[in-house]
Amino acid sequence: MSAAGLQPPAARQGPGVMPQALVDALDVVVSRHVSRALPGDRRAPGVGLGTELAQLRPYQFGDDVRHLDAAASARTGEPHVRLHVPERTLTTWIVLDVSPSMAFGSARRLKADVAEGVALVLGRVAVRRAGAVGLVRFGGAQAHVTPPRGSRAGLVALRRALADGVVPDGEGEPGALADALGRVGRIATQPGLVAVVSDFRDHRGWARPLGALRMRHSVLAIEVGDPREADVPAVGSLALVDPETGRLVEVDTSRRRVRDRFAALERERRDEIERELRRLRVDHVALSTDDDWLVALGRRLR
Repeated sequence: MSAAGLQPPAARQGPGVMPQALVDALDVVVSRHVSRALPGDRRAPGVGLGTELAQLRPYQFGDDVRHLDAAASARTGEPHVRLHVPERTLTTWIVLDVSPSMAFGSARRLKADVAEGVALVLGRVAVRRAGAVGLVRFGGAQAHVTPPRGSRAGLVALRRALADGVVPDGEGEPGALADALGRVGRIATQPGLVAVVSDFRDHRGWARPLGALRMRHSVLAIEVGDPREADVPAVGSLALVDPETGRLVEVDTSRRRVRDRFAALERERRDEIERELRRLRVDHVALSTDDDWLVALGRRLR
């Protein structure tokens, strides 16, 4: 493999096309996932659109004619309308990694692009059925919180926050993930969905606050990675910069021992993440910059 194979995309590519049919399918998958993890009702007030019948009554002036029930109207000889129990209300918190390590990618797009797409899709799913979406961006000196909002306002606020991009190189903050999870635990008082979108390269102390969130919420860990993070090709001497700290490291990739050691350390790191999430009983989805991430997300959530 040539050194050119290590070059990331020239700039952020964005998450790519997100077909509505796939988003709709993911809506069903996420709803099932949450209903399994959060037993009990979280219904919106009153009656409205939904799948469960709340009431069948004679038509009154001002009722939506689209809710007319043909069978009941024919049987009684008088127009009747169907009123439904509204769908469950749910607040979705997206805990998004914007640390410098997310600005890496050697395949179709950067890790930050995939993370942005996941956040947008989860936001679109969240505001359906009278839900709301909030965002916590972490990776720098301080987490930034976008309060939960519903409908179009929630999606607009989400897009504006995502437009800020990632933290500049060298300004990453160790322990930022643990701090962000702790913050969500303090402000998310009602049970909901917490989706953590990160490369999980910040290994400092996140297990405890994530486990605490799991006691109250449905928690989903979405890990975003890149193929070049798993192994280093033999391309000679490389000068590598740790994006989190800005520290420069020189590596001779022509040495087989160096490449094998790098791959072994990376496998150990990922195995540790999987073991920890399994111990906490947190659903884990691994996405890659060389995948069709939206299809992979829906497939792995089933």
